[in-house]
Amino acid sequence: MKFKRRARENVEINLASLIDVVFILLLFFVVSTSFTRETQLAVDLPEAMTGERVEANEQKRLEILVDAEGRYSLNGNVLLEQNLDGLMTALQKESQGDNGLPLVISADAQATHQAVITAMDAAGKLGFAHLRITTVEAHSP
Repeated sequence: MKFKRRARENVEINLASLIDVVFILLLFFVVSTSFTRETQLAVDLPEAMTGERVEANEQKRLEILVDAEGRYSLNGNVLLEQNLDGLMTALQKESQGDNGLPLVISADAQATHQAVITAMDAAGKLGFAHLRITTVEAHSP
């Protein structure tokens, strides 16, 4: 006995809705991902018993970070030229000639004295008058 076989129907999967879901998931992951700045220098601030607490409510300020090896970064951007001229050029570019902006120097506790003096020298040569050195509050023994 021979049975008649039915012809197979071609089964098609509609991929348009699947692609939509994939794009929505991709958008969700892009929006919810937090990005870290790999260019920032790690700085362990020195301690001080006296000092003045400053609120971070200034509109624009310049911050020079000096790490333990003496490398500089300005407002989170590591400088390509790690010398006085490179620091002065970066300060002029970032401040756009406004030397009335407050300037904060955050130096690592293990940074050399020369590296900090170089940062202060660059600020002084450009005429910055509002200069602060960042420290952390020391715990009394």
